[in-house]
Amino acid sequence: MIKIKLTKIDNNISSIVIKGHALYDDFGKDIVCAALSSTVITSINACLTINEHSLSYDDKDGLDIDILSHDTVTTKIINNLISNLYELERVYPKYVQIKEENNE
Repeated sequence: MIKIKLTKIDNNISSIVIKGHALYDDFGKDIVCAALSSTVITSINACLTINEHSLSYDDKDGLDIDILSHDTVTTKIINNLISNLYELERVYPKYVQIKEENNE
């Protein structure tokens, strides 16, 4: 299962941690992993293309994303990413789990 932790501060996403594997199908055929990876990488690249200081990430043990800027464009991209992640969780609840944490 892919586990996603969203951390919010003052109603803004401050970090996203993604760990695990969907195990929906064999390696190279796993559409859940492919969909999740694609939406996350596209969102990271979009943010960094527009503002290279908008976020930082570490992919050594899963994927840890820290949102550094809450400008309008970065916020819209991250909110779109979160919507896509929730849609994947809705469609594949056995393979994707999202938890939110508020640090206010």
